[in-house]
Amino acid sequence: MLRMSKLADYGTVITTAMARDPDAVHSASSIAAATGVAIPTVSKVLKVLTRGGVVESLRGTNGGYLLPRPPEQITLAEVIAAVDGPIGMTECSTQPGLCIQEAACAVRANWQRVNRVIYEALHQVTLADMAGPTLRAVDISAIRARSVPNRRAGATPLVRKTNDGGNA
Repeated sequence: MLRMSKLADYGTVITTAMARDPDAVHSASSIAAATGVAIPTVSKVLKVLTRGGVVESLRGTNGGYLLPRPPEQITLAEVIAAVDGPIGMTECSTQPGLCIQEAACAVRANWQRVNRVIYEALHQVTLADMAGPTLRAVDISAIRARSVPNRRAGATPLVRKTNDGGNA
């Protein structure tokens, strides 16, 4: 199964909570209370998100964390990449030279194409979308047109014969 890390998931939960009140300075404890994520985990994720530039940290008595840009300008791709690093379905999807089979791999180009589709979909969803009541539909028609090969002209679909001689 392909999935992002639990910390990246927490990163999306935390930044979405912050996006619901984007002008506020949030404390780790207030975010923990709003999300149900334990304070130590919230603190750890906020530090990682700060290093990744997705949130800013303010020191002092009125310190805490805030979003450096409006929620409409911060994408899920940015949040996930800040926590997990470059988004990649396989090792070779993000950086060449990590796989010993790379030079002779017959599926590498296709995995890179899958990776681009997933990245583009995550790049279309913002924190404002996540903070809203429902997620808007992601327009993948342009991605689908580039990425999914059309059935060859004249190709017939596979037909499976049933025991009674009919088609299934």
